[in-house]
Amino acid sequence: MYNFLDPPDIRKDKRLVWAATRSALENVGYAQKKSGKKSKSRWSLFLRLMKIFVLFLKITGYYNKGYGNAKTITVSNIPLCFPKLPDAFEGLKILHLSDLHLDSIPGFAALITNKIKDLEFDLCVLTGDYRRDSSGSFSHILKPFTILSKYIQAPLGTFAVLGNHDTYLMASYEDQSGIELLINESVEIEKDGQKILITGTDDPFNFFTELAPMSLETNTYDFKIALVHTSELATTASENNYNLYLCGHTHGGQICLREGHPIITHQFEGNQFNNGLWTIDKMIAYTSRGAGVSGLPVRFNCPAEVSILTLTRK
Repeated sequence: MYNFLDPPDIRKDKRLVWAATRSALENVGYAQKKSGKKSKSRWSLFLRLMKIFVLFLKITGYYNKGYGNAKTITVSNIPLCFPKLPDAFEGLKILHLSDLHLDSIPGFAALITNKIKDLEFDLCVLTGDYRRDSSGSFSHILKPFTILSKYIQAPLGTFAVLGNHDTYLMASYEDQSGIELLINESVEIEKDGQKILITGTDDPFNFFTELAPMSLETNTYDFKIALVHTSELATTASENNYNLYLCGHTHGGQICLREGHPIITHQFEGNQFNNGLWTIDKMIAYTSRGAGVSGLPVRFNCPAEVSILTLTRK
């Protein structure tokens, strides 16, 4: 059972204001960062470099290997200990999906579905980036996403946030997908009379507004989870006593050296946030390597993943 903190009419009004703001940000030629406006021109340069890299991979014979790697999804089982976890949520299993980029590889939604269809989980969260491009139409991903969504319906709810590749228009398809979108919003999850809080923010990588960190300024709960596309709001979440912070965006690097060092991450907060578990003060966080790919459909030394996080007091 879950309940939004805002009443329906207030939530509707906030959504209208957000949609107008996000629409304006999507139609300008810069990224709105916490530090101010940034040019988006680097992305087009990045794509041109990727085309050169693809040619190199094909010449050297590595392209097919990298493509096969990108289609091989692993399941990461991650036990996490929280001494203050409410008793009712002992053993809570969270399915964490991130950076699906469903249209980067033909039939990719089916590959994800086959990987997760037999998994057991109590709660499902998605931390953004559902399509390949960061602009243009997304109608072609609606059908595969709707099919996938049938396999991620969880007893305690399925919640998602938007990433920098997503558009505000995706919020119109919540009913179709059966997934609750959290846009600078919080929900209470109740079980056996005990509650935990889940807060989801809008993407801070390209579409930062002050509403995102403000949404993390929530009241005291025994346990709180933050869902953000990137690690950029982790300090704010920690300062507001969130226990668990889940994000993605980096793909773990997607293309890494044999030592596991990523060549590119689009991560500017620090290498410690690139992949896997990390902490800020008492808050535990996890950066998913992501299920999908961006830029080009290959992976090296960085397996795609879906994650099952098991929360326990012990």
